[in-house]
Amino acid sequence: MLNLLGEYDVRLDAKGRLVLPAGLKKQLADSLSRGFVINRDVFRPCLVLYPQQVWDDTNRMLGRLNRFVEKNMEFIRRFTAGATHLELDGSGRLLLPKALMDDPKLAKDLKLVGLGDRVEVWSKAGYAQMRREKVDLSALAEDVMGSLGNDGATPHIP
Repeated sequence: MLNLLGEYDVRLDAKGRLVLPAGLKKQLADSLSRGFVINRDVFRPCLVLYPQQVWDDTNRMLGRLNRFVEKNMEFIRRFTAGATHLELDGSGRLLLPKALMDDPKLAKDLKLVGLGDRVEVWSKAGYAQMRREKVDLSALAEDVMGSLGNDGATPHIP
């Protein structure tokens, strides 16, 4: 099971390629040969890089939705639109699809953020702006984590 961690500053070259940072490459070692799927995030102005296995697992979940229910189809359509398979080239670079780079306004300077089983791809400025947004983390933690119950362990939330 992947537990991708870290924030990495990268630059796109003139052809729209980025070098996968060594820290991420090491964490993704078992996934590199199968490649990746990149797509728009449905909630935020960033892209999401899925290791192929994670994308396949997600697609299996989508496959369980009843496609005769319009809102299911709308979600599937919006979630999968633009999904593109990527592989590392011989120099360890990923070529980002031009069509996907416009929505999150990606420029040359990017921030890659390990997020469990996937990697978010942000413009450096967009990531900084998101981090500046005021969020009541205590209330959010209670709303999100409170439903998990307590197994006797006290969770540490920074």
